Amino acid sequence: MNIAIQPATPLIEARGLHTYYGNSHVLHGVDFCIRPGETLALMGRNGMGKTTTIRSLLGLTPARQGEISIFGQPRGRSATHQIIRSGIGYVPEGRGMFPNLSVRESLLMAARPGPDGRQEWDLERVLTTFPRLAERISHLTGNLSGGEQQMVAIGRALMTNPALMILDEATEGLAPLIRKEIWDVIRLIKASGIATLVVDKNVNVLLELTDRSMIMVKGEVVYDGGSAALKAQPELLQCHIGL
Repeated sequence: MNIAIQPATPLIEARGLHTYYGNSHVLHGVDFCIRPGETLALMGRNGMGKTTTIRSLLGLTPARQGEISIFGQPRGRSATHQIIRSGIGYVPEGRGMFPNLSVRESLLMAARPGPDGRQEWDLERVLTTFPRLAERISHLTGNLSGGEQQMVAIGRALMTNPALMILDEATEGLAPLIRKEIWDVIRLIKASGIATLVVDKNVNVLLELTDRSMIMVKGEVVYDGGSAALKAQPELLQCHIGL
C-alpha cells in the first residue's frame, strides 16, 4: 500500500526518549524531528548518544521511555524491518555488508518502490552514480575496499527509493578522494528531495551541506537549530565539539 506523505507531517518525530544499555542510561529525554526534504546533521563528540539515537528511532535499541512516530504513525513498538520498509534508507556505521554476495546481488536484493510508489533509483542509476561499482559489478562485496563497500551500502539504501536516508559515519576511515565522492553523492541525494540525516566527524562539511543541526552532549540535545546559525557561533562548536 502506498503512503501519501504530507509536507507538514514529520518523517520521524520522537519525544522524551530514554534509552539504556543494560543499566547504563544513555539517552536522557531526547526530542527529535526531521521533515520531508530536510537535511539534518547530528553532531557531538564520541559516546554522546548519536548512534544510540538512530538505533532508538529504528527500533534496534528500543527506548524504555518516550514516543516515536514514523510518517505520522505511532511506531514505538514496531520491529525494525517494519520501520525501515515504511520508507527509510539506512547506511549503518560499519556498512553491514554481506561478504558472500556480489555487488549486483547486494544492490538488487534491496530494490523496491518507495512508500509513495516512486522507482527513481534503480540499478542503472546507482551504477551511473557510482561508476566504480559498475566496474566491480560481479565482485564479492567482501573483496571490495572500504570506500567501495560504502558505495554499495549507500547504493543499496537508495535502491529502496526512500523518503529519508540515514547515514551514520558515512565517510569514517575513507581516503580523502573517496570521502569527497561520498559527500558529492550526499549532495545529490539532497538535491533530489530525499530527506537526509547525517552523522559524521567533518563538521565543516556538515554545516555547509545541511539545513539544520543538532548537537548532543551526554545523551541530551544541547543545540537544535539552523546550520548557518550554528556556523556563526564558533564558541558553541568549540565548547561542545572541540573545533
